[in-house]
Amino acid sequence: MAVTQPTTSDGPAEAVLAAGRRLVVEKGTGFTTHEVVKEAGVALQTFYRYFGGKDQLVLALLADLIREHCDRLRASVEGVDDPVTRLDSHIRATMQPMETPAQISGAQFVTAEYWRLTQLFPTELAAAIQPFVDLVRSELVAGRAAGVMRPRHPERDARLITKTVVSAYHDCAFRPDDPHVATLADDLSAFCLAAVGARAPGRQGRTIGRAS
Repeated sequence: MAVTQPTTSDGPAEAVLAAGRRLVVEKGTGFTTHEVVKEAGVALQTFYRYFGGKDQLVLALLADLIREHCDRLRASVEGVDDPVTRLDSHIRATMQPMETPAQISGAQFVTAEYWRLTQLFPTELAAAIQPFVDLVRSELVAGRAAGVMRPRHPERDARLITKTVVSAYHDCAFRPDDPHVATLADDLSAFCLAAVGARAPGRQGRTIGRAS
């Protein structure tokens, strides 16, 4: 998940968020509030008009990154009719290799701040990750309606799949060169599809999942 710049920046809050993203790429989590306002070109009072402090800014950054990632996932499967293929694509794209500095910085920022802020703001973090849960749930509901998935409970299964993907993503964020990362997207997708009784894309003669 690369830390890209937002497509628009037409107000003080957006300028602060954009500055925060630039500093994440440059410094990881080591930036200060004063560095953010300087980078954004706003007054400190303006910063506090929109954010209670650095933690609230980081929460907003995480929420924006996750929401934008989910928007890209939806766009990438536009026109794909098969919900299994769509879910497979969502998982694989989330676990894409971390090769560029922006991808590695983004993954390490998300990982470090996610677990730190979970202890302080669990409700807010749950809300930040909800777009991915909703995306997965929509595919499970569509898959069950089409008879190609057998989720026991789409909402709970979507949360479990999300937690599994999040854990795998965080596990490799600080070791992108680990040889096991090369097969992680394949393994993770197969595991999650099996959990909901899906047939793996491109393997029409083989069913992956629970026995009926």
